[in-house]
Amino acid sequence: MRIMGQTISVRRHKKYQEYKDSGVGWLGQIPAHWELRRLRHLALINPSPTVARTLSTLSPSLDVSFIPMDAVGEWGGLNLELTKPLEDALVSGYTYFCNGDVLVAKITPCFENGKGALAVDLVNGIGFGSTELHVIRPGSQLHPAFLTYLTFSKPFRVLGQLEMKGAAGQQRVPEDFIKDFVVPLPPLSEQQAIAAFLDRETAKIDALVAKKERLIELLQEKRNALISQAVTKGLDLNVPMKDSGVDWLGEVPAHWDIVPLFTVARERNVPNIGCQEMNVLSLSYGRIVRRDISENFGLLPESFETYQIVDTGNIVLRLTDLQNDKRSLRVGLVQERGIITSAYVTLEVITRVSPKFLFFLLHAYDVSKVFYNMGAGVRQTLKYDDLKRLPVLIPSQEEQQAIAAFLDRETAKIDALISKIREGIERLKEYRTALISAAVTGKIDVRHEVDPSCYD
Repeated sequence: MRIMGQTISVRRHKKYQEYKDSGVGWLGQIPAHWELRRLRHLALINPSPTVARTLSTLSPSLDVSFIPMDAVGEWGGLNLELTKPLEDALVSGYTYFCNGDVLVAKITPCFENGKGALAVDLVNGIGFGSTELHVIRPGSQLHPAFLTYLTFSKPFRVLGQLEMKGAAGQQRVPEDFIKDFVVPLPPLSEQQAIAAFLDRETAKIDALVAKKERLIELLQEKRNALISQAVTKGLDLNVPMKDSGVDWLGEVPAHWDIVPLFTVARERNVPNIGCQEMNVLSLSYGRIVRRDISENFGLLPESFETYQIVDTGNIVLRLTDLQNDKRSLRVGLVQERGIITSAYVTLEVITRVSPKFLFFLLHAYDVSKVFYNMGAGVRQTLKYDDLKRLPVLIPSQEEQQAIAAFLDRETAKIDALISKIREGIERLKEYRTALISAAVTGKIDVRHEVDPSCYD
């Protein structure tokens, strides 16, 4: 069975006994006893705080939940750590919602990434959040959990993306799309049964995904430890060691030199005057990759003259916003000539050390949070002048080559395993979405796969 490009096996799930043509192209046939209703007739879309009479009776100092966009999970879940006084939330113009409302991110790429959730357990039952959220308040004919899964379905997300309006990078799903969305509507008890089934099955899938993601974390930790061990201790564990004199380096091989960075590498900053180069590169999780500017993903400059030219063997460091985004890898080795944002620091090796070895060494410093410690106090950005006295370990050229070859080989094995696990995660996520889509559009009958008491 295919649902808007997704395939789901129905071997273990029954179909309904009788179907009828919905008259809606993307929906096809629906169970004969289901109805079709536009969402505007089943729910209140983006309710104003002024319609909530109870708000005016509450103390202005009452705490309520505050949900910025980064507190909204992908495919469900809210981080409820933040609160605000009711009065502050009201005067600031944030989006209002309460327990039982369904939240849907309206802006790209949050909408496409599935950001949205059912609001539950809000502080004092009330929440305010990002203005980039649509709020759907289900009426008496619509079960909140069923509606939530409907907003997670493939048709809702694909059709919503097609209706987006606005400039590139700032496109939003319009309110009219939400209002006019055609809801395949089963009886309320059946909605509850479908939601209960999906709660159970998606919980199983999410648990598998979490296990695989944890395995990736462990493999990445192993990868980082492998690199750090090789570039700071060497491959021969029996060689004499000496105190490096640097707390975070500890002991290093006695025959290695320790020199400041500026003696082996200089800053390179070659502006792309006249747009000589148009091979746009990007630093993505520790790798320098080509960027397809036709995809309009992220912000682009008015002119690529503001970018810098980089060459094979250069090392690029992203040393901005050091107090944030600590999980991203900040060091990359350039594999081809191109251009990259001038916000990054680019190093060019001048003597004694190979680019590959220096890259692995700086990567080890990065994952050990060395750069964060250099940005003391409120400083969030480092420049080359802040780095130039960074201690660099210098084995012999022969040993550098051996270490680089060893790490290329061993990290490739780990990367291949991580890639395979990620493919498995993507398949699970695709199955999750397909299962939700099949259940909420009536392509499978799950009523008897849950405890009948849950939908009496």
